[in-house]
Amino acid sequence: MKHFAFLFIQIFLVSAVTAYAQEKQLKVALAGGQPFVIQGKNPQGIAVEVWDQVAVKNRWDYKFIAYPSVHAALSALDSNQVDLVVGPVSITSERVLHMRFSQPYYQSSLAIVSRFDKPNIWEKIRPFFSINLLIAVAIFVFILSLVGTLLWIAEREASPEQFSHKPLEGIGTGMWLAIVTMSTTGYGDKAPITLWGRIIAGSWMVVSIIFATSMVAGIASTLTLSGMGDHTIKNIEQLTGKKAATLSASPSVDFLNEHGVKSVELESLADCFKKLSEGEVDAVVYDRPQLLYYLKSNQSKKLYIAKAAYYKQGYGFAFPRNTTLAHQTNITLLELSENDEIDRTVRHWIGTEE
Repeated sequence: MKHFAFLFIQIFLVSAVTAYAQEKQLKVALAGGQPFVIQGKNPQGIAVEVWDQVAVKNRWDYKFIAYPSVHAALSALDSNQVDLVVGPVSITSERVLHMRFSQPYYQSSLAIVSRFDKPNIWEKIRPFFSINLLIAVAIFVFILSLVGTLLWIAEREASPEQFSHKPLEGIGTGMWLAIVTMSTTGYGDKAPITLWGRIIAGSWMVVSIIFATSMVAGIASTLTLSGMGDHTIKNIEQLTGKKAATLSASPSVDFLNEHGVKSVELESLADCFKKLSEGEVDAVVYDRPQLLYYLKSNQSKKLYIAKAAYYKQGYGFAFPRNTTLAHQTNITLLELSENDEIDRTVRHWIGTEE
């Protein structure tokens, strides 16, 4: 009995919502930017098309009322001037305290777009002038001089014709012997004759094989990466200490500041990408769907959008707290999602990232 009672109540509520919506024309606040909302006589965009599909399936009559920003539209909703808000409205814990939301029809996040340029000659050889390489060379010279000194101490008395009693000349000869031993050149002009000299030389042979192999592998890896590399930024850590363009007063400004990135605030994405193409910034950081839409509309093989996602948040439709529309909207959104209709709408506007 309880099951049938619950089913009866649910059918009654759905019927009541549908009847209520059909009796009056819903006032729908429309706000936000491309690709979710494109204002005009015949509004377009992802949010517009998804809402229209919801309304058609429920036979709801509505009219759009344009607002300059999502904040203004939500204020109108709060003062009961409209019945709901359609657009890229972020579902946040603060907003949920004052209004109801549909389930998310799109999962958004912040993303990074960077250049895909090939490195120039200097950028290819620059790794060889890094501080890490200089430190490695200094350590190598120190070890080489240590081995040379030990060889000189072991051989100077038994082989004065090869190892001079003068420290600088003798150590220099020991270092030469260590180098030709490590490189397996084997000129034969210098060779240890004492037991300790041969122990030192033999030990150095084993150590130098490991050392030389690691060094050659590191150099080869550096050459490969510098030759095949590019300017792409794959995560926020690579932007630390660099410049990134974004829109003024957007959440990405705080995100960049938190990660030690100098934010360059501009008024439009077009301005941001202009700065990127001119090399004045290293990346553009903003909401992923807006970046994907811009890249689709301005196709360029020289731009790369990173797969890393930050500040994930859902976009939904906003309703008053006492609404009777949200429940049926959620049911319809689930149906649209299950039938892949929402995904088709999204792909139409922003394509895919592959």
